[in-house]
Amino acid sequence: MKELIGSPGTVSGLTLRVTQCAFAAASIALMVSASEMHFNCIFCTFDVYNALCFSYLIASMGLQLLWSFGLACLDVFALRRKRDLQNPVLVSLFVVGDWVTAMLSLAAACSSAGIIVLYARDLDFCKAQSHIPCRQFEISIILAFITWLLIAMSSHVMFWILASF
Repeated sequence: MKELIGSPGTVSGLTLRVTQCAFAAASIALMVSASEMHFNCIFCTFDVYNALCFSYLIASMGLQLLWSFGLACLDVFALRRKRDLQNPVLVSLFVVGDWVTAMLSLAAACSSAGIIVLYARDLDFCKAQSHIPCRQFEISIILAFITWLLIAMSSHVMFWILASF
């Protein structure tokens, strides 16, 4: 079978995993740096850590960061030792891990995007409360969607490799 871009144990696979790590880390960093701010709603006051979707985004991106970093280390090991990582058991583990993290990342990004659209566009909450860094939240969510896109590419490649066995 022809080698696919993003295959485990290749330079392109390592590059894909490192970019997943970078975008997940950037998403976490922006969300956490903006977490000092508080949202004031009509009935209550709660900060970002208490807003469930934003906590879910941080947790999901943290899991993605760990998963991608672990696989990037495995890719580095395979490249240095010139080992082949394409056996059915290992690839099926990669497929399941990528699918789980992809679903979690997409769900977290979508729920966070829904809340920020509600605050920024529907309620004009961000205009009324100018001290809230809505732009940082939006950029963090965009980075989470880019991370999900990279995970989707990786899981697609892993699925095709698994199907070729």
